[in-house]
Amino acid sequence: MSYEFTPEELAILRIVQSNLPDSLTPYADIAREAGVGEAEVIALLTRLKHEGAIRRFGASIKHQKTVWTHNVMVAWRIDEALADAAGEIAAKHPNISHCYYRPSSAPDWPYAFFTMIHGRSAEECRDVIESLRRETALDEYAALESLKELKKTSMTYF
Repeated sequence: MSYEFTPEELAILRIVQSNLPDSLTPYADIAREAGVGEAEVIALLTRLKHEGAIRRFGASIKHQKTVWTHNVMVAWRIDEALADAAGEIAAKHPNISHCYYRPSSAPDWPYAFFTMIHGRSAEECRDVIESLRRETALDEYAALESLKELKKTSMTYF
């Protein structure tokens, strides 16, 4: 589906794709900055969420500043036919924030299923890996530990 936005809607979207106002009335603050009413802000975001253009709308917490001090991207070898079932289980795990299936054509990289695992320790992350191995068809993997975050920003569309 393709969208054509009014100038007012574009003004709202330019604001909400960045950091939301840190206040008790963020929608009113967005509306004031965009020069529209608060109801227009809520209606636009609700419509786009309902239509699937926005998957989720909410706060994003920097896990490094919480109890989640460790993370590891785990690349798994999996047959394509089993990826959806493994994905459903992985997506429900509270320590997993991202889960992707990306087939590789590189002969020296047989991994196609990726999970981003967060934990309070390296051991907790390893426990999550073992849990996935027990509960799914996932077995062979490469654990890619994060050493340093170089960039993490939201996309800017407008």
